[in-house]
Amino acid sequence: MNNRQFGDMGEEIAAKYLKDNGYEILDRNVHYSRFCELDIVAKQKNTLVFVEVKTRKTDAFGTPFEAITKTKHENIKKGALNYLSEHNYKSYRIDVIGITLKPELKIEHLQNI
Repeated sequence: MNNRQFGDMGEEIAAKYLKDNGYEILDRNVHYSRFCELDIVAKQKNTLVFVEVKTRKTDAFGTPFEAITKTKHENIKKGALNYLSEHNYKSYRIDVIGITLKPELKIEHLQNI
């Protein structure tokens, strides 16, 4: 399994988790530049939620959340602002879902980073 397939698998797990928790998935993998991709765009009630998904096989080399650098966060914000300029939403937030596959599946959801 290559890195892209691994990332896609994590995004599928995250999308199912969000749906199971009452979110509506609006878009996936929205690109605005080489550095700016929105993994999942969802809606929770009247709030637009931009979700960054980080997947790791294990925590041996750090948690998924440790992969969210300041630069990555800035790129997500740029993508969110681009998306908002194209769609009419007043309320939004940025979330991160961290997925660790082993020793057992662990899904962590941080809201409003």
